[in-house]
Amino acid sequence: MVLGVISDTHGLLRAEALAALAGCKFILHAGDIGAPEILDQLRTIAPVFAVRGNIDTAPWAMSLPETVAVTAGPASIYMLHDLHALDLDPAARFDMVVSGHSHKPSQVERGGVLYLNPGSAGPRRFLLPVSLALVDLAERPWKIEFVRLFETR
Repeated sequence: MVLGVISDTHGLLRAEALAALAGCKFILHAGDIGAPEILDQLRTIAPVFAVRGNIDTAPWAMSLPETVAVTAGPASIYMLHDLHALDLDPAARFDMVVSGHSHKPSQVERGGVLYLNPGSAGPRRFLLPVSLALVDLAERPWKIEFVRLFETR
C-alpha cells in the first residue's frame, strides 16, 4: 500500500504531482492548501485526509481540522501543519507524524516514531526543492521516496 503525502500547495497543484500520486491508496495533505479545488483534484486519485494550514483562512477551509489521526493499513498517523504545534507525545499512540509548513522535505525517526515532512509541492520558495513524498507501507521499515516535482535549471 502506497500513501501519498503532500503539503504547502498554496493553490498550485502541478501535473507532475498528480502523476506522482497516481496509484496511491490514500493521500495526506498537511496544510497550506490554498484553494478547495486542490482537494477536489486529489480526490479524483484517492481518498484525501487534510488539515488546515496557516494560510487556509478562507471560509471554505474552516471545516478542515487542525489535526487528524489516520489509520492507513498498518500505520497509525498523526497529521498537523506545523510540527512546532505538536502538543502530544506521539510515541504513545502513533507510528508516524506528518507535517508541512517548513517547505523542507525531511524524515527523522525519534523514539520509534517517524516524523515526515514531504516538503512543499506548490510555488517554488527560495532554493528549496519542490517535492512530495510516497510512503510504501508494505513492510517495515517503510520505504520513503521524495519526489522532486520541479528542477532548477
